[in-house]
Amino acid sequence: MEINLIRKNNKFNFEAENSSGFKVELDANPAIGGDGKGFRPMEMLLVGLGGCSGIDMVNILSKQKEELSDIRIRINATRKENEIPAIFEVINIHFDLYGSLSAQKAQRALDLTFEKYCSVSHILGHSAKINFTYTIHTT
Repeated sequence: MEINLIRKNNKFNFEAENSSGFKVELDANPAIGGDGKGFRPMEMLLVGLGGCSGIDMVNILSKQKEELSDIRIRINATRKENEIPAIFEVINIHFDLYGSLSAQKAQRALDLTFEKYCSVSHILGHSAKINFTYTIHTT
């Protein structure tokens, strides 16, 4: 796995590119001089958590033969603002699941995602409390 970053201005704006050629822009908080031209690095960690857990959820529910028509993920996090570094303290992740789904299988998929499969949650879980919830929306 390789990621390359190039600086795009004389401040804090970077463009990251993976080995497949996909790109994302990063920037610092405007409070320290960022221009708001991309995700902040801590936001990227939350994107990674959402992507990792979302992929796992879709995969597990598919293997359970559940009819998932859509999934949406909301993440809210608080940081230890009075500490340096200001790491995450609490991360709340909510899954809106759409389809004819069994609540028991959805809960099992969440448990497997966060207890076994999602490597990003295992990394972040060493320093932050991660709470996960879901709502099933029948379609």
